[in-house]
Parts: sequence; structure tokens; C-alpha cells
Amino acid sequence: MTETAALLDTAARGERLSDEAILLLSALEFADLRNVAAALRDRGHGDLISYSRKVFIPLTQLCRDSCHYCTFAHPPKKGERAYLTPDQVVAIAAEGRKFGCKEALFTLGDKPELRYRAAREELTELGFESTVDYLEHVAQRVIRETGLLPHINAGVMDEETLRRLRRVSVSQGIMLETASERLSARGGPHFGSPDKLPSVRLETIRAAGASAIPFTSGLLIGIGETRRERIDALLKLRALNDEFSHIQEIIIQNFRAKPGTKMASAPEPELEEQLWTVAMSRLIFGPAMNIQSPPNLRPDGLVDIVSAGVNDWGGISPVTPDHVNPEAPWPQIVDLARHTADAGKILVERLAIYPQPLEDSGRWLDPGLVAPTLLHADSALLARSDGWIAGYSLAIPERTPAPRRRTSAPLANIITSARAGRELTEREIVRLFEARGDDFELVCSAADELRREVCGDTVSYVVTRNINYTNICYFKCRFCAFSKGKLSENLRGRPYNLDHAEIQRRCHEAWSRGGTEVCLQGGIHPDYTGQTYLDICAAIRAVTPGMHIHAFSPLEIHQGAATLGIPVPEFLAALKDAGLSSLPGTAAEILDDEVRAIICPDKINTSQWLEVIDAAHRAGLKTTATIMFGHVDRPIHWARHLIHIREQQKKTGGFTEFVPLPFVPMETPMFLKGASRQGPTFREAMLMHAVARLTLHPHITNIQGSWVKMGQEGLRALLKAGVNDLGGTLMEETITRSAGAQHGQELSPSEMVEIIRSQGRRPRQRNTLYEDAEETRVQRAFQAAPLTPSVNTPVARFERA
Repeated sequence: MTETAALLDTAARGERLSDEAILLLSALEFADLRNVAAALRDRGHGDLISYSRKVFIPLTQLCRDSCHYCTFAHPPKKGERAYLTPDQVVAIAAEGRKFGCKEALFTLGDKPELRYRAAREELTELGFESTVDYLEHVAQRVIRETGLLPHINAGVMDEETLRRLRRVSVSQGIMLETASERLSARGGPHFGSPDKLPSVRLETIRAAGASAIPFTSGLLIGIGETRRERIDALLKLRALNDEFSHIQEIIIQNFRAKPGTKMASAPEPELEEQLWTVAMSRLIFGPAMNIQSPPNLRPDGLVDIVSAGVNDWGGISPVTPDHVNPEAPWPQIVDLARHTADAGKILVERLAIYPQPLEDSGRWLDPGLVAPTLLHADSALLARSDGWIAGYSLAIPERTPAPRRRTSAPLANIITSARAGRELTEREIVRLFEARGDDFELVCSAADELRREVCGDTVSYVVTRNINYTNICYFKCRFCAFSKGKLSENLRGRPYNLDHAEIQRRCHEAWSRGGTEVCLQGGIHPDYTGQTYLDICAAIRAVTPGMHIHAFSPLEIHQGAATLGIPVPEFLAALKDAGLSSLPGTAAEILDDEVRAIICPDKINTSQWLEVIDAAHRAGLKTTATIMFGHVDRPIHWARHLIHIREQQKKTGGFTEFVPLPFVPMETPMFLKGASRQGPTFREAMLMHAVARLTLHPHITNIQGSWVKMGQEGLRALLKAGVNDLGGTLMEETITRSAGAQHGQELSPSEMVEIIRSQGRRPRQRNTLYEDAEETRVQRAFQAAPLTPSVNTPVARFERA
């Protein structure tokens, strides 16, 4: 094996290459680099090619520099303002918001007030001393009034200035362009442009790293530099990134000759030069770096550019032109998706800050920008693909057909393994959750085919009544809008505590309406002991002896046993004797203590939840299993949760069903404080059900959809993604509605049947244990009288002033 072949092999394994190795490989042509560069990109980014949907805001086109290829910057023009007004800036951003933009790209000339009196006078008129002062002001207005996230390209700046702009931008950038000082000499393209000196620009990039700013840089190729000079520039950027880890993307931009400039007749770089530079960038920076090449500057070479190792197209605007390259219109996003699919990849939208720094937002984002950024983020920390919100959106997003591409062979292999009953690994489960485009359709259809094989075409539901006996709770779960009390986040409603008579009345009414189950859960009232739960069971059994009592989460069981000073198994045995029939597997949220430490730090941990479930199963009490997802969690946490459920079911076999519960954010403390995403996207909610079907096979056969979270239209969609059960009619729903849900309090049996039949499936009314409901119960359920209004008696001593 030759030395260069050995180095390429090292690079292909994702290992870092030394500067000397890079210089040796730079003697190779693109054909020799292509496969390794593409493989490295796939290692770091899979099948995804990203872009940012943006508006381009040219705050000022005055600049103290005179680059010989630039048409963006120009001297003051009579009758033309030096700066956009604040209202103009906000209007551009607001128009972008209408078209789904999330990024506001501020591009402007470098310190024009140092060269032009017109700039100084207009800044004075606006009430600002410098361009940066004004930029800071309008960027803040854009965030506050439109929600768009600023990315700022303001030229050469010192650390203090960068830190000021960090407060009003999620990322910043400056193109290094070249590391060649000779291009700034007389006759060079940067002569007369003091801010284009490589040493000055490198110092700005260094200062951005010291300020923990997610940063963009890159090269402008074809302005007279050599290949060796490009490598030198890339190595200098890598050295700075080694020190600070702040460079989130490297742009390889090809020079375009523009009429009216000194370089109007200069030759533009050939496609091969661009491909070579992209490939070398990938080898230098490795799998994880985001390598970008603007698609509007090379529209006829996009498939080739993908093959060279890019994973990003940069910002694309459906509203504003590329003011720096006005001769090169942005591609239509649908066309860009088609070209990306032609290259075997999937186009996805990202934010101005990439997922890697957003994952560590405490380091890379100003605290005031975390909330507006999370509003736009999905579980992969890319841009949300739809405006759907669990519990709130009445309509589901339209499924826009993606450009056809071959589905991923590795993904297809994972699905085949799952259907054959092989247990999927954590990484394989995560890969299923990452599915988009054709891959997403493949996962959903495979889950539904598996559902048909296991469950047939019957879809079940149960007539049940929810009873939340108290909303007083001394725990401080950050996702809960239901609980009230002196220590809770008191957001909506008044504290209450039901007496036995009201609980009995509701149970009797449920029985008279055909109910076979009452589901009881509540807050952890500070006055409650284990005896409270025993007494509730006895009270229900006294008036409705035939009712199935499905009650008390593992948290309530754990606390009840602790208050009595007895082991959990002993307490469960006592509850069973008192009439308890099964347990809801709630309070699980995410079975990963990394997440639980954020959303419910004082609650039982993962092992304690599993211990209660294990004891319940061994006591002969069946339980459900749930997951509450879409807040601060990520697909890796979902995978770990599913594995915990699968392993527990293998041991005890006591789970009757798996119930995904999308996070309903609107009134929850952590969302209102800007500390969470706004729930899962619709794609993620669909995938949770489909992936659960594949992952839990053959151990759990029932996958349930929640109409309270998903809505009726969501249920119809889920019936094509592996779901075979629609849960309970509920009669009353309190917890999710406290969080802002608007899907109602009851879904009648008739409505259940209509949903099921609309999808060509057969309805079946069941009981809690998935046996057929008795015919007399079914008849009563379809003839049920309207509910009597419930009364929740307030408890004054737990109210806040």
C-alpha cells in the first residue's frame, strides 16, 4: 500500500490527519479523494443534507473596504439611505416568517462610518454612535417582534463587540476567504481592503472562539489563490477550531465574476476545483464538521458537489435575493430537494445554529436566546418540519410528497430484523427515529404491516372514566400544569381534593354509562398516606363491585408504601386485597435519569419506577407502559426508554400495552419559562408509535394512540403506523387539558367506531385486560346519558395568594 493510500485509509476510518499528511494528500486529484470524502460525510451526517430557510437583511451596503470582485458594497448614492430603517428590517423579517423562515441573516459592509460622512450622519439621525450599535438594536427587534433567529456577518470585530452581538444572535460569521497575504498586495483582489487581511480576519475568528460564539467561516476560491494556499487557510481554521470548537460550518464558495468590477473578466474556477476543495475540507475537518457550498452559485453541479462531501447548502430564501450575488437566484426549495434526492440524500431544514452547539446551549447561547431557539427546534435540534402541537392542533400537517429516492439499505435491514423478532440495539432504534422522507414512510408502513400480522385489522377501545382525585401535589415536576399547592407551579385552576362520596358518585355514573374501568391518578397530596389509597379502593368497590379499578402510578405506589413504612410488594398486596385491579404505567415520563434530573428531579428515578412495576407484575397486577416525549429529550433517550420497557416485559410479561404520550407544552412551567421544545413534531409523534411497534415486537402486542394528545385526525393517521388500540373514552380529562389541550373531555363509543371504520378497520370494545367487553356493557355505552357536571371542592389552605 502506498503512503497516500494508507493515509486515505486512515481518513476513511474517521481518524484525524496531521498537517503533513494533509499536504501530502493535497497532491491528489478529486477522483482520488471523492469516495473517502463522501464516506466521511456519511459517517458524520448520514443521508441528510441541510439548509436554513432565511431572509437576507442587507442592513447597509456601505463599506470601508474595496474588494475588486464585490458588487454588494458601493459608495453612498444620492437619494438612497445609508441604512435600512428599523421598520424596514422588521418588515423583511415578518415577511420571511410568513414563508416559514427561521433565520434572519444580517449582512453589511465593514464599519462604513469610518469612511463615509453619510453613514455617520444617518447613524446620528437614528440615535446610534456606530453601525454595531444600530445592528444590535434592530437584531433585538427582529427576535422580539418576529421570532426569527439572527445570524450576523458584521465583518472584523474585537472580542467586546462580538460579545455584544452574541446577545442578539444565535450565530455569527466571517469568511476567511484566503490566508494568502499576497492577495492583499497591490494588484491583488483585496488591495485597499484593510479588513480582508488574513491576520485580521483570523484574529476575529479567534476572538469569536474565546467568546463561545457558534461561528461560520470558509474560503472564496478562484480569486487568484493556489491549492496550497487553500490548504493553508483550511489548516489555520482547523487550528482555531481545535482551540475553541466554535466553528460550526466551513463554506467553500466559488468566485463569480461580476460586471462592473475590476475582476469582471477574471476566470471563474472550474467545477473540478470546487469539488477538490470540498473534498479536502472534509478530509481536514473530518466527519462531524458541516461543510457547505452555496447551491445558487453552481446550480448545474449539485449532485457532484454532494459526492464531494458537503452536508449543507447554506441559507436559502423564499423571500429575498442573494444581495451579495444578485445574478445568482436562490433555487426553489422543492427543486433543491429534488437535486438532493438525485444524489441519494434527504433535504432537511436546520436553524442558524447547528444541532451540535444547540445541544450545549448553556455554553453556546446567550440565556435570552435559548427559548426563542427551542421554539423552532425538533428532537434532532433541526428546524421543526411542521407547526403541529400535541393536544392543540385540530388538523394534522399535510403530507408533502418528498422527491423519490432509494430508501436506506441499512434502515431496511433494521426493519427486517425487527419484524423477525431480533432485539434492536440502542443505535438501531435511534436510526429508526431519525427516519425522514421515504425512510419515514418505510418505517410507518413496516410497523403497520407488522401490526396486521400480529393483531389483524381489529382496533380496540375501552369505556373508562378518568378520576383525578386531587390536584394538590408537593412534587415540582417542570412539565406538569395540573398540580397545585404551595410548592407546585400554580398556573391554572384552584387546588381541590375529592371526598369519597364524590369519587363514588363518579364511579357509579361511569358504571351506569357502560363503563368497565375507572382510572384514578392524582397529585401526591402531602396529607395522603398509603391508607388513603387503600380507602379509595374500598370506597369504589363498595358502590361498583364489578368495576375494574385501574389506579395509582408507580410514584403513588412508592410514596404510599413509604408513608406506611412497608415494602412496596406488601403495599401492593394490600391494595389488591382492597380491590385494585391494575396500574397505569404513568410517571415514567422518560426512563433515563439524565432527562429526569431536568424535568422531575424530585420524582422517583428510573430504577425505582421499574422496581414498582416489577413488583406489581409479580403480584399479579397488570400495568400499562407509557412514555411522555418531546420536551428536552432526544431520540437516544427514547431508545433507552424502549429498551427498559422491553427488558422488563421479557422478565415479567405484565405490560398490557404501550402508550406514547406526546408532550403538550402550552401551559407547562418549563415551556412557559423557555426551557423546553414545544412538544414533538407530527413526524416524531408518528414515529414513536411505529418504532415502538417494531422495537417491542414480539413482547408487547398492543400499541395505543391517545386521542387527547393526537386528536381525531391524528388517530386516523396512527392507524396506518402500527397502532391497534385507541385507549379510553375517558368521560373526563383534566391533566392534559390543564396543559392547554383542546381535544375535549370525552370521545364517545360512536366516535371511536367512526374513526376506526373510516380507516377500513373493525372496532372492538374491550375491557382493561384486552378481553371483549360484555354485551350488556357495550349496549349501555352506546345508550349513555350525558354526564352530570362534576364539582371539584376547593381546598383553601393550598391556594396561593
